[in-house]
Amino acid sequence: MLAAPRALPEEASLGPALDRLGGEVIRIRARDGLRLSARWLDPEPGSPDWRGDPREAIVILHGYSGSVAPDLVEYGPALRRIAGVLGLDFRGHGDSDPAETTFGLREVDDVGGALAWLGERGARRVALFGTSMGGIVALAATVVLGDGGLAGADADPDAPRIISPAPRPRIVGVVAEAVTAELPTVVANRLPGPGPFRRWLARRAFAIAATRLGGDPRATEPIRVVGLLEELPLLLIHDDADTTVPPAEGRRLAAAAGAGAEHWVIPGAGHGLGRRTDAAAWDLRVGAFLRRAFEAAREQDGAMGILGAAMVDAPESDDRPYRSEADLHA
Repeated sequence: MLAAPRALPEEASLGPALDRLGGEVIRIRARDGLRLSARWLDPEPGSPDWRGDPREAIVILHGYSGSVAPDLVEYGPALRRIAGVLGLDFRGHGDSDPAETTFGLREVDDVGGALAWLGERGARRVALFGTSMGGIVALAATVVLGDGGLAGADADPDAPRIISPAPRPRIVGVVAEAVTAELPTVVANRLPGPGPFRRWLARRAFAIAATRLGGDPRATEPIRVVGLLEELPLLLIHDDADTTVPPAEGRRLAAAAGAGAEHWVIPGAGHGLGRRTDAAAWDLRVGAFLRRAFEAAREQDGAMGILGAAMVDAPESDDRPYRSEADLHA
């Protein structure tokens, strides 16, 4: 369970499609120092009514096993019409450094490294898009790292070992498709045998994994953290023919989500296959959601900029209750 395949058989034929996408193959550092492989896609012109911003980006987070290449081919062309796209190979996947797969426990550090890389290149607003395990990591990373809106509150007292001097971009929205509420569910639904035995075996596997890893991946599983996103724009997508994450699991997760969440069920789609089932509807719904998230963040940033300028320009008042640190202690 902790040793996911680095590549899927279908990836062998993706070379021409990746060449057509173009972009730049890069190496970045996770927060704990591991080297990760990624591909950056510059934005392309979108609809006439959309004005892109070079300070915005979308990070694609892939599912369990394989590299990000299939997701870049599937989603990259649509997403780069909204903003630049960074496709990230998680640790132990694709061409990234070897490591165990931890379902978000350590992959949060991978997202932290991706955000640092984007911040160094001028990105200030970022949306996360993930399918299956990638969606699990997107939710966990936003909660563990903070959305970037409150620098002090979001600081990690245990440090990133790799610290970027650039401002970290703010996470302004999350799209998560085919995400389970509880981690053992996806393992149990892939095992043979009667339901109670499969569920017991899956729970036992995660208990053993927690001992081996020195931390429990279930601590940041979606049902535990999704409500903490509060007002952050969140689009949860589930597929009604999904046998790995059944629709009931999706409804349960959506019910636990915060006020900023939307839930969309795609008829006839299997696990993580929403866009392959109905590309036009997927592009329209996801594109509109991400544009709204970026626009709302731009307005908020503009308002904060005006407020900051007003505070700088305001004359100092003699009526302040405390004029200095000495006054505070008086």
